[in-house]
Amino acid sequence: MIEFIKSGGWLMLPIIACSVISLAIIIERSLVLRRRVVMPEGLVADIDRAIGRGSLSPDRIALLRRSSPLGRVLAAGLASVQSHPARISDAFEEAGRHVVHEFERYLNALGTIAATTPLLGLLGTVIGMIKVFAAITVAGVGDPQILAGGISEALITTAAGLSVGIPSLMFQRYFRGQVRELSVEIEQHALRLLEILQTRNVN
Repeated sequence: MIEFIKSGGWLMLPIIACSVISLAIIIERSLVLRRRVVMPEGLVADIDRAIGRGSLSPDRIALLRRSSPLGRVLAAGLASVQSHPARISDAFEEAGRHVVHEFERYLNALGTIAATTPLLGLLGTVIGMIKVFAAITVAGVGDPQILAGGISEALITTAAGLSVGIPSLMFQRYFRGQVRELSVEIEQHALRLLEILQTRNVN
């Protein structure tokens, strides 16, 4: 493996660094964007029961805010019920924007890696071909070993860049879609809670 990296030239170093960063982002986002972490099951039903029992205290709302991203959005609306009832919907929207922003953290970096690493591989290809033509200029075409070094470097960096860029692009698109789905579901839960609050006329 070390020899393979060395044969790819110095451009293998940024490609390897990008691969490490990409893998770290993929693992971190996979853990953060799990549905059961974002939206614990039965959360709105638990809030409905707490409202019915009259046990929705500020401490309970604070605990809800720390429990999950969905809890943070719902807690924002519940806190507005006690202070500014007319701003419940606005509180949901504002908290939702912050949550979505956190969902999208590092996705731009992942997209940048997906776009950059194939270009680094292409740059390696160009540099390798320059070495090939430089070798031809000096030694002619009689020594295939001299030519093979430049061609090998060109092919290795191209393959490495694509090997990092393709999975990075796939996961970046996947996470973008997941963020959209989770955002829609959080909005639906917030609307459901808003209906509950209006029906019960909590104030």
